[in-house]
Amino acid sequence: MRTRLANRSARLLLAAAAATALAATTTACGPEDNGAAAPAASTSTDASADASDGKESGTGGTDSGSEDSGSEAGAGADKGGDKGAGEGGVGQSCGTNDLDLTLTPKSQAGGYYQVTAKAKSGITCYLDVNTPSVSFGSKPEGVASPVGQGGEDPIKLSGSAVAYTGISPKTTKEDGGVEFENVIVSVTDEDPNPAELALPEPAVVEKPIVTNWSTNPGETVPVIV
Repeated sequence: MRTRLANRSARLLLAAAAATALAATTTACGPEDNGAAAPAASTSTDASADASDGKESGTGGTDSGSEDSGSEAGAGADKGGDKGAGEGGVGQSCGTNDLDLTLTPKSQAGGYYQVTAKAKSGITCYLDVNTPSVSFGSKPEGVASPVGQGGEDPIKLSGSAVAYTGISPKTTKEDGGVEFENVIVSVTDEDPNPAELALPEPAVVEKPIVTNWSTNPGETVPVIV
């Protein structure tokens, strides 16, 4: 009987010892397993952060490119606008070749020529310079001097709108002068395409004068004040 009890007690002691050993082993492995898992989670977080950083960097590059492109497009648009404007920002300046010029002889003030300017079909432009450039021949004495009459700046020419200027070929009372059959008219001295208008008959030219452009023909009768 004592032998059985002793054996049973021994078995219980062995079982208790085994349970204690198993618990100790489980406790010892827990921290090691948790410690191994922690680095894996950290690496995943870093990878996400790297991916996020890369995405943000790419987005930043795209935004920067868009802004630069937009700025360049805006600058191009501004240059295109500035390029189309004439003096004073009112629009296209008239060149002589934009105009149909008509010369008509008048009897007032001892006789003069009225020149009418009209924009060619489909053209809208502005006479930005008050006084046309007028000359009889190529010599300095044939250049008409401005007398300052009339004048509007600028004058818009389009459709049926017209402007006038008056040219007196001779302002001296003495005999003399040079005879011409044509007069050269342009909107500016530097215009590369001046117009040569035929006179109805040869005119004696000496100290010629010219008025400013005006929409009122009555203001363009050239006289020396």
